[in-house]
Amino acid sequence: MTTETLNISEAQLVDYSKAQNEPSWMTELRQKALKLTETLEMPKPDKTKLKKWDFDAFKQHHVESKSYNDVSELPESVKNIIDIENSKNLIIQHINDLAFTQVSEQANHNNVIIEGLSKALQDHSELVEKYLMKDAVTVDEHRLTALHTALLNGGVFVYVPKNVVVEDPIQYVVLHDNENASLFNHAIIVTEESAEVTYVENYLSTASGEGNQVNIISEVIAGANSNITYGSVDYLDKGFTGHIIRRGVTAADASINWALGLMNEGSQIIDNTTNLIGDRSTSELKSVIVGTGDQKINLTSKIVQYGKETNGYILKHGVMRENASSVFNGIGYIKHGGTKSIANQESRVLMLSEHARGDANPILLIDEDDVEAGHAASVGRVDPEQLYYLMSRGISQKEAERLVIHGFLDPVVRELPIEDVKRQLREVIELKVNK
Repeated sequence: MTTETLNISEAQLVDYSKAQNEPSWMTELRQKALKLTETLEMPKPDKTKLKKWDFDAFKQHHVESKSYNDVSELPESVKNIIDIENSKNLIIQHINDLAFTQVSEQANHNNVIIEGLSKALQDHSELVEKYLMKDAVTVDEHRLTALHTALLNGGVFVYVPKNVVVEDPIQYVVLHDNENASLFNHAIIVTEESAEVTYVENYLSTASGEGNQVNIISEVIAGANSNITYGSVDYLDKGFTGHIIRRGVTAADASINWALGLMNEGSQIIDNTTNLIGDRSTSELKSVIVGTGDQKINLTSKIVQYGKETNGYILKHGVMRENASSVFNGIGYIKHGGTKSIANQESRVLMLSEHARGDANPILLIDEDDVEAGHAASVGRVDPEQLYYLMSRGISQKEAERLVIHGFLDPVVRELPIEDVKRQLREVIELKVNK
């Protein structure tokens, strides 16, 4: 596969980079990445063949959009997912452009950086260069990471200095409301030593994604003794082909906790990984997913434990309806040297029709003796006696299925550490169930 399959040339990418006032190193990185797409292999997700997936097709690389001067001007679709009165740290990306930024006095006073990535590349070039595609993900990992780097057209940069606790959550909302637009978004979240932040992102479609791409990467870097809580509710159109990487790296005594609602309508490859590098660092990775229609979903949840006395926990529940199919890979990997570490995981899939399919693959890789590790996994169809019991009480089959889905997912939703993510996720689950 070569760049001839892309409807953009190297010259056009260089022009785009210059039009965005990007530093020269970013322009050169784009050029390098574009060349790499000609030689790098595609990723090889377990039990999912990508030969028929088109990750190259998109209508426009950049679609201009309007900005907003005040939260009151935001579209109703965005207002519905944010708490306008209490959202003090807010970034809105409208299609591919930064549309609105609001930063609290407390964050400004403590020199916290909360910016769209395009602006951060101009204002904090050296700092962005230090982290972009360096620690959690690399440009040359495979063809889709190179493609992402070459075509990057949106994102956010959050940097929390040493000893600063950001009191109010940071919310990043991406609104897709143009059928010609693709999202090659990149988020970088960094905490220095003894810092703390809660970050929540939302992807929302109100237009068709047919013939377009979602290729997004998040890099989450937790400095020593710092804490990052990362929440997301994704709800993008079924027309998109999706490739999503969210990865974290921890220093000593740091923690990264994930709360992910993976509700996109289209087929997607998802990689959520934490690398526990420092001693005594921890990560909890909690996610819920609902598959509908003809969706194909491959979700890898992985915690790699390098440091001593690290603790990793993976929890995910998924529901497959209609003809949807999923592969859930849960990987706990304790490396040599990670003595006295703990790795546990739980993965459960519920299928609501005879045509739905779900696979749960719990994997433990242990290179040390003095550790604790365990896993639980189950895949099964809905109990017909449950539905019969509900329907015998005068409840319709559709309503009975709705209650079963909420009951199956709620044990995970309840454990998510961000109240706003819980609320949004329950609302999106309801939307998917009622389709």
